[in-house]
Amino acid sequence: MTDSVPDSLIPYDDIVQEALRAVVGRVLGQVQEAGALPGQHHFYITFKTQAPGVEVPDRLIERFPDEMTIVIQHRYWDLNVEDDRFSIGLSFNQIPSTLLIPFSAITGFHDPAVNFELRFQVQDEPEGPGPHDDAENDGEGAKPVEDGSNVVAVDFKRKK
Repeated sequence: MTDSVPDSLIPYDDIVQEALRAVVGRVLGQVQEAGALPGQHHFYITFKTQAPGVEVPDRLIERFPDEMTIVIQHRYWDLNVEDDRFSIGLSFNQIPSTLLIPFSAITGFHDPAVNFELRFQVQDEPEGPGPHDDAENDGEGAKPVEDGSNVVAVDFKRKK
């Protein structure tokens, strides 16, 4: 008898990742409906700039060829949330830009006001995000607290 766990024919890890990405969509949808962020909430959203469906200005792709973090806090406009993506207007070095980001491209979501964090894997990517510089969109954001409280890490490893 063997102690190994058989490979699942049900893609549980994909299903959980999709459900948790829906949390990001629901939160952004509530902000869109309200027209503003509630209280002290603000978000750091990290995403793969080369993922399918991502639309960001070329100058930002040049600066962040793999991954980028945006801050949604003080100055943003035209937040539009759909079932599988969102678009938002942000300013980078005083230059207004519109970004379109599919939820499937998101690798991280953090709300420092309540120290809530989600981490995701992107399909067909090497394990774990690589190092990257934070985006310099014009905001007075607080730095994320890295004490590990209220962090939900989703890091499934699939047997090959």
